[in-house]
Amino acid sequence: MISRIKAWARRLKKQLFTLYFSYKDPRVPWYTKLFTVCVVAYAFSPVDLIPDFIPILGYLDDIIIVPLGITIALRLIPENVISDCSEKASELMKKGKPKNWIVGSLIILIWCLIIVWALLELRRFF
Repeated sequence: MISRIKAWARRLKKQLFTLYFSYKDPRVPWYTKLFTVCVVAYAFSPVDLIPDFIPILGYLDDIIIVPLGITIALRLIPENVISDCSEKASELMKKGKPKNWIVGSLIILIWCLIIVWALLELRRFF
């Protein structure tokens, strides 16, 4: 059972990297790129829609929303692009997990700005 879960997680990780590479491919339509960026950013974002500390519900978004987004994005991308990007993803996974501190910092900055904006709106409301 645990080995199946680990294999499923590795497959999801590879699919995320495939989506990452497909975003950069010029053969992918702009609306698919937009959706793909949202899925990849949400998957790699340290902030979840439902925080993980909430029992059971906290992990549901990781178990349902991310795989569902990956599935939809992969269906929107042409097959030839998926096969090319899947090869790139396999090579990347063999080398090890990439670290992009600039993108990570940007995601955290965006979430901080959203929180500050929400707090200002709440302050104005009350």
